[in-house]
Amino acid sequence: MALRELKVCLLGDTGVGKSSIVWRFVEDSFDPNINPTIGASFMTKTVQYQNELHKFLIWDTAGQERFRALAPMYYRGSAAAIIVYDITKEETFSTLKNWVKELRQHGPPNIVVAIAGNKCDLIDVREVMERDAKDYADSIHAIFVETSAKNAININELFIEISRRIPSTDASPPSGGKGFKLRRQPSEPKRSCC
Repeated sequence: MALRELKVCLLGDTGVGKSSIVWRFVEDSFDPNINPTIGASFMTKTVQYQNELHKFLIWDTAGQERFRALAPMYYRGSAAAIIVYDITKEETFSTLKNWVKELRQHGPPNIVVAIAGNKCDLIDVREVMERDAKDYADSIHAIFVETSAKNAININELFIEISRRIPSTDASPPSGGKGFKLRRQPSEPKRSCC
């Protein structure tokens, strides 16, 4: 079975639950007292998708403004970006739109974008309507899902959908660029000068 490494970065404001989503996906655990990420953290998880193994190389970026300039290091070369907002904080959804603009301007051209409205378990204090977020995601051709890292809602589904959207290796035309053969140049017959 073929193994594909897929770099995925998580972007969004501090406190929206990026690290909690990663921990829930990779370790199937939740810590309500998780510390804010400094710079970025890195985790991996391999899952089977159809006839391939997808090894997600997950970069969880810090949400604080002072770390924002580091983000391009993490989304450069990414197959996908998950932009997370907190459904209970409207301003995090507004910031998400800035991340989308930045990715469109400076990110990889074929990056798969997923929008995750986290903390959907807090429905009674919702500020961002699901329909508004879904309409926005549709307008930019992004994956949309509401998640709860706390209650393990739609976390695995988010990554399955990313796997589904990334073109399979079978879809690409066979190319001779996957490898090459080294051959020794035929040696010239030795000539003597006299």
